[in-house]
Amino acid sequence: MTPPTPTLTQRTPLRGWSLRAPDAPTEHAAARQWHSATVPGTVQGDLLRHGLIPDPYIGLNEHDVQWAGQTAWTYRTTFTVTPDQLGSPHLDLCLDGLDTLCTVTLNGTVLLQSDNMFVPHRLDVKAHVHSGENTLTLHFGPVLPHGRALEASHGQRAVWNGDPSRVYVRKAQYHYGWDWGPVILTAGPWKDVTLHAYHARLDDVHAPLTLSADGHATLELNATLAGTTRPGDTLHVHLHAPDGMEVARATLDAHADTHAPLQAQFTVPDPQLWWPRGYGDQPLYTLRVTLQRDGLTLDTLTRRLGARTVQLRQDPVTGEPGTSFTFVVNGVPVFAGGANWIPEDLLLERVTPEQYRDRLQQAADANMVMMRVWGGGIYEHDAFYDTCDELGLLVWQDFLFGCGMYPAHPAFLASVRAEAEAAVRRLRHHACLALWCGNNEDYQIAESVGASGPGGDPARFDALAIYEGLLPDVVQSLNPDVPYWPGSPYGGAASHDPTVGDKHTWEVWHAGMAPHRDYGLYEGRFVSEFGLQSPPSLHSIGTFTQPEDRHAASRVMEHHNKAADPQGRPDGARRLAVYLSDTFQPPRDFEEYVYAARAVQAEAMTSAYRAFRGRWGHAGARAVSGALVWQLNDCWPVTSWAVIDSSGVPKPAYHAIRRELAPLAVQARRDGERLSAWIASSVTSDRPVQLHLDVLGLDGQGLLKREWPVTAAANAVTPLDLTDLHLPDACVAFLRLSVDGQERSRAALWPEPLKYHDLPDPHLRAAVTGRTLTLSAALPAKAIWIDAGPFRLPDNHLDLLPGEHVTLTLPDGVTAAGLTVRAVGSGVIRAHEGQTSPRPTPAAHAQPGAELPTLSAAPVVS
Repeated sequence: MTPPTPTLTQRTPLRGWSLRAPDAPTEHAAARQWHSATVPGTVQGDLLRHGLIPDPYIGLNEHDVQWAGQTAWTYRTTFTVTPDQLGSPHLDLCLDGLDTLCTVTLNGTVLLQSDNMFVPHRLDVKAHVHSGENTLTLHFGPVLPHGRALEASHGQRAVWNGDPSRVYVRKAQYHYGWDWGPVILTAGPWKDVTLHAYHARLDDVHAPLTLSADGHATLELNATLAGTTRPGDTLHVHLHAPDGMEVARATLDAHADTHAPLQAQFTVPDPQLWWPRGYGDQPLYTLRVTLQRDGLTLDTLTRRLGARTVQLRQDPVTGEPGTSFTFVVNGVPVFAGGANWIPEDLLLERVTPEQYRDRLQQAADANMVMMRVWGGGIYEHDAFYDTCDELGLLVWQDFLFGCGMYPAHPAFLASVRAEAEAAVRRLRHHACLALWCGNNEDYQIAESVGASGPGGDPARFDALAIYEGLLPDVVQSLNPDVPYWPGSPYGGAASHDPTVGDKHTWEVWHAGMAPHRDYGLYEGRFVSEFGLQSPPSLHSIGTFTQPEDRHAASRVMEHHNKAADPQGRPDGARRLAVYLSDTFQPPRDFEEYVYAARAVQAEAMTSAYRAFRGRWGHAGARAVSGALVWQLNDCWPVTSWAVIDSSGVPKPAYHAIRRELAPLAVQARRDGERLSAWIASSVTSDRPVQLHLDVLGLDGQGLLKREWPVTAAANAVTPLDLTDLHLPDACVAFLRLSVDGQERSRAALWPEPLKYHDLPDPHLRAAVTGRTLTLSAALPAKAIWIDAGPFRLPDNHLDLLPGEHVTLTLPDGVTAAGLTVRAVGSGVIRAHEGQTSPRPTPAAHAQPGAELPTLSAAPVVS
């Protein structure tokens, strides 16, 4: 690497902030005084730190903090400008993110009035500062009256979730409340505030690393400068391979033409390709660009780049109408199994790079390959995209429009263009970036009011100017190597067309509340949203409830479930109760309610991912090319569709998804006495595997045992021929896949609905020796959940054969006293210390009975 050189630039984060609300309500008069403030930060975060509001995530406290979002706030700091800074040719105030309506005043002069949370600002303040102390104030107005004034002027518009005026305000839309999150209208400088003294600087650097047909990679550098250059200034460009070896360098004359971009082109032979997780490695090249003068650094920039191509292909699907919707990376089609991402918190200053890495590592550990950054949140922190680059997680990036009929008057369009250009310039170098998408569900809501779809009046759909004009223009001009898609869902004659584009499958849970086992009836070419709710862990519930709140119908538990019907009436608890009653017998206590409701969500996710991945098909017949669960994460402790709760504890559904997205997954569906089965593979070569079938009565009596070899086709679905198999009603079938004698996947098929069957107590045993947990059961055991409080286990939500022993490594800090185990049909079992011998088991794996004919030895492979 190039050694560091002395610098001729100075970036100074401004510190020493305080804030106050001069017009705070009388009952909150303490907020009228100055209090120390954190920048980057939010008003609510500082009020919480000073004890001026209760924690809005506990109990019903959300109601008691609303005043803070309905009040104007002033931030103030005094900073020193040194003679050296003042002597620099340029002195800029950099405001990376102002949430949202902000008047910026420096030494009594108003410099800026900002109204877009997502647009960074750089202000030339050289004429407005003096040597010594200077005072900067940021005055934030409340967004509700502002939005409602615009609404009164331009007209009220249809929305799903939140106050309708939100569509006029370029603020994170989830702050207005969503069907999984509270109303917390934050304000404040949510990103860095910096003073930048410089001579000349790098204004923008675009350096796509593209692959050519001859197997080489080409780096095309375009760098624009700002400030004052002079003869002799140079731009030094160095490209280093993933192992650190320099593979290209150049020195450019930085004073040739300050108005034209500086350009250079490099050829990288034998490039190391960046792949999505599971399809290969994620090598990253390092680009370092340095602007120098007489051996001093004027500015420098470092970026990591991946050599890859990404395409969105819509090809015919053999024997079916419509077209596929397939992401193809480096020429290889990818089944994009993954999840939707919402912001990790409402107080965004609390989300650390370590938290991003932790949550995304959990996604990667669940065999996910794609994250969809949802349009009602934010363009995430750099740490999010850096981590996705490193982990091989493709990113579907929505522009920030969600569930609303957005306006398109000139001032709004100008603000959106500035926002989109800033976002695309910041993120376009990331190898993980696979798609820019115009919005979330805005075509759907337009259809609901007759402004889109068959018979719709597009003249009433103003925002088409954004989704089909402005945004694709920005992407084409700034990031043409990444596909653009107008909205999600979108495609076909209407947004719900299952044969074209992407689809949100909410026939399960929403709409008519279809049974979760019927996900396959509601597929799309790419299912970009689907899900079913469940409560968070008992540990997380304990963080926001009192003991008296811990029952399913308590006011606090229902407050921490924001799902509502189209009229805004809460309906989450009711819908969850229906799916629970459809699946299991009534729970006997709150703990069993939490266990059972979470098991239902896992059942639903098993059904969904099997249905969707089972239609991955093969080349020329990609009927379903992706499945993104709504949603991966939570922003507060809540009953929601998340598969990881706000404490970071995975739900049973997380482990169900992890299994169904395994590189080699045996999957099956039971319809009465019939069993359909297949192998889904993301492995890029054919793979010989061994299949094992065990059919047992619910009492553990063995009915059938078979083994046979199969070749799992590369990156495809391999059907299995089980046409001769007929299952009795009260039995369970375990279908297992092994490679070289090691089990890689299993599918357990239980009678449905399970509530009609009294599963006997499986007689679980859980023994802890050191950091090893050993589980066993005397009878077939369904949905074994190991509760370790706030700790996470590498595997959980297990189905076990009788007499089977499973060992898990426990995280540090977990002891037998902190573990409980339960399964369907069992009570809560306490883990104990020491070795245990298995209980005597029934006569499992007997010869097949007359009702179970022998399986064909050679399953059909297509």
